[in-house]
Amino acid sequence: MVEVVVCRYGEDLAWTRNLPRGVRLTIYDKGKPGQPGWPGSLRLENHGRDDFAWLHHLVERYDDLSDWTIFAQGRPFDHAPDLHRVIRGYAKEEDAADRPEFSWLGFLWETDDARGRPSFVTWSKNPERRELNLEGFFQALWGEPAPEKVRYVGGSQFALSRSAAHRRPRDFYRKARDLSRTFPDAAHAFERTWDRVFLAPPLEERLFGPSGMRLLKPVRPKPAGAACRYG
Repeated sequence: MVEVVVCRYGEDLAWTRNLPRGVRLTIYDKGKPGQPGWPGSLRLENHGRDDFAWLHHLVERYDDLSDWTIFAQGRPFDHAPDLHRVIRGYAKEEDAADRPEFSWLGFLWETDDARGRPSFVTWSKNPERRELNLEGFFQALWGEPAPEKVRYVGGSQFALSRSAAHRRPRDFYRKARDLSRTFPDAAHAFERTWDRVFLAPPLEERLFGPSGMRLLKPVRPKPAGAACRYG
């Protein structure tokens, strides 16, 4: 079975009505108190960002995970414009024999150092240009120093097999969920390390350009006055 898990904060989820027949849908709604939730959604405390919802799902559904789970934001197409195609492929079991047990979903591949440079420091929603404490995050979650570089796909969206999720015990996800509540900028640290969370092979440096980035589709400039959305 394929399941799509969505973290919502007020977004219109009409796109979920186009999921293939037989795909299970779980929506965690983190809207403000008093806001109507999406029909059929599960209310969730508004801790962190998507990371808290993903880790909550892994803790609470550890013994009942679907064969494949696709974790998607309320507006997933900002980072993964081909998401519907991807979901259809999983539902039809296309290329199932060659499918990795963990797959990043997104078009913007990035490289940061252990202080979140350059992408976090230059992020438009970080006007004070604070750094990301990946060193402290690695020590808190894994008890080891952060690597010199982390390579990841922006957006914190991914597909995961049940067997890959079970490489870690449930208590690990409980610890990670607690960390997502308390560690400064934890969502951005998790965004850069989901492959490590699931013991998946890291992205290879040779797949990135000289700048440490890789774009899988052209990025069109936003119209004047358009909002910049991230995560």
